Amino acid sequence: QLQLVESGGGLVQPGGSLRLSCAASGFTLNYYHVGWYRQVPGKEREGVSCIANSGSTTYIDSVKGRFTISRDDAQNTVYLQMNSLKPEDTGIYFCGAGIACPYGMDYWGNGTLVTVSS
Repeated sequence: QLQLVESGGGLVQPGGSLRLSCAASGFTLNYYHVGWYRQVPGKEREGVSCIANSGSTTYIDSVKGRFTISRDDAQNTVYLQMNSLKPEDTGIYFCGAGIACPYGMDYWGNGTLVTVSS
């Protein structure tokens, strides 16, 4: 069964940190481009960061310098380290894998909720 499972979300105060994990089963993650996306009620899902199968990374401007995407091939997992979190980072975070990032995802996880609030 081809599956992506996110974990690591939670409630954190502004300025805090979280590390999200995106674990794949049934396929090899480093064959694909992998992205982290977030969605808040009433808004479209937006791409936050991508890691290509080559290992190159991209970020949206609002998270540059604060978020780091990485991949552990032995664990078949992609991570999103989020530091200096802000209330506007709140949302459901999804990971996706596909032939292109941020558009072109073939597989999606069910998401993990991140709430940044004091």
